[in-house]
Amino acid sequence: MTNWSNRTLYHGDNLPILRAMNSESVDLIATDPPFNKGRDFHATPDSLAAGAKFQDRWSWEQDVHQSWIDQLTDDWPRLTGAIESVRTTHSDSMGAYICFMAVRLLEMHRILKDTGSIYLHCDPTASHYLKAVMDAIFGWKQFRNEIVWHYGGTGNSSKKFVSKHDIILFYSKSEKSTFNPVMVPAAKQSGWTGRSEKLCDSVWKINTVFQSKERKTSTGYPTQKPLALYERIINASSNPGDMVLDPFCGCATTLVAAEKLQRHWVGIDIWKGAHELVRKRMADATGLFGDVTFTDIPPVRTDDGEASAPFLRVKQRVKEPEGPRWTRKEMYEHLLDQYGHRCMGCNRAFDDPRYLELDHNTPRSDGGLNHISNRVLLCGPCNKLKSNTYTLSGLQRKNRRRGYMQ
Repeated sequence: MTNWSNRTLYHGDNLPILRAMNSESVDLIATDPPFNKGRDFHATPDSLAAGAKFQDRWSWEQDVHQSWIDQLTDDWPRLTGAIESVRTTHSDSMGAYICFMAVRLLEMHRILKDTGSIYLHCDPTASHYLKAVMDAIFGWKQFRNEIVWHYGGTGNSSKKFVSKHDIILFYSKSEKSTFNPVMVPAAKQSGWTGRSEKLCDSVWKINTVFQSKERKTSTGYPTQKPLALYERIINASSNPGDMVLDPFCGCATTLVAAEKLQRHWVGIDIWKGAHELVRKRMADATGLFGDVTFTDIPPVRTDDGEASAPFLRVKQRVKEPEGPRWTRKEMYEHLLDQYGHRCMGCNRAFDDPRYLELDHNTPRSDGGLNHISNRVLLCGPCNKLKSNTYTLSGLQRKNRRRGYMQ
C-alpha cells in the first residue's frame, strides 16, 4: 500500500526517499538515470528547463559513502563482488557509479509489487555493468529484455560505427509480472496501400525529441526523452490506475506519459526547479492544473519496515544490541588491537594487515549479527574457505584436518 498520494513529486536525493517508501507499493518503475558519460549536462538557457544541469562524472573517493560499502559488504556480498569486478575491469569511476546505482536499485526492487517491473534506461557505456548488478538484485531469471532504442539520424566517425541507440534493461519482480503485448506498424510492402501491424519486438525505432514534432514543445532539458518511448513502456507493463514511479524524473516525461494513460504516478528529482517544469508540462500536455503535490519531506513508512531484496539478505532478522553502531573500520582496528596481524582462522601472522579481511563468526545467512561480538579477521584463503558455511570454530577444525593450522 502506498504511503504517499497520487501525483506527488519529491525534491531531493532519491535514496532516503526510496528508503521511506512502503514495500510492494509500486506497479512499474520507468527511469532514465545518469549514464556515467564523464561530462556535464546543461539545459538550453532560454528554455522551460533553464538552470537545469547535472554532473555525470563519478569518483570513488568523493561519491561513494562508507555506509553504502558497509551495507553492501555485510548484507549483499554478491553485489560487492559485482562492483569490485567493475573497478578491476574498468575503473574506480565506473565502480562509483555502479555502487551509486546498486544501493538505489535495492530499494527499487523492494518497493515493486510482485506483479511489477522495472525499465532502466542506459547506454552502452555502462549497460553491461548495470545488467550484472540487476541480475544480482532481481535474479537473472527475471531478466526479460535488453531493449534497443534505435533513434537513427546522421553522424560521422572515422574510427568506429556511428552510435545511434540506447539500451533499456527490462526486469520483472516475479513470474507474475504484468505484461500487455504491444502492436506497432508493420513495414510497408511494395504495392500495399492498407495499414498492417505486428507485435513489437526488442528493437524500438522511435525518433528523438529533436527529430520529431515534439521538438516544438521541448523543455530544453539536456537528456529529454520522447513521450512515445515511455508511453510504450507504460502501456506494456502497467494498467490504468496502477502506480508508476520515476526516481530520476528529470523533465517528467515518465510522469506526463503516466498521466496521459490514466496511471497514478510519483516522481523524485534533485533539481530545485523540477516542480515548476512538471507543473507546466502537465498543464500543456494533459490539462492538469494545480493537482500535483510538491514536497522535500520523505514519506513515513506504514509497513513493517521490511528490508531490501530479502532473498539476498539473512535468513533470520535479529535485533542488534543496543548502543552505538561501530563502523567496519572501527571493528577492524579493534580486532587488530586484540589479536595483532594474525588470521583467526589459521593463526598465521602477517606483516601487512591488508592481508586480513573482516568477516562474521556466525554467517549472516544464518542470522549472525553485524555487531563486534560476531566479527573475526581472516586471511583471504580462510575467508574464501569459510564463505557462508562455517563458523570460526568450524573453520579452525577444517584447517586442522587439512593441516593448514599454524
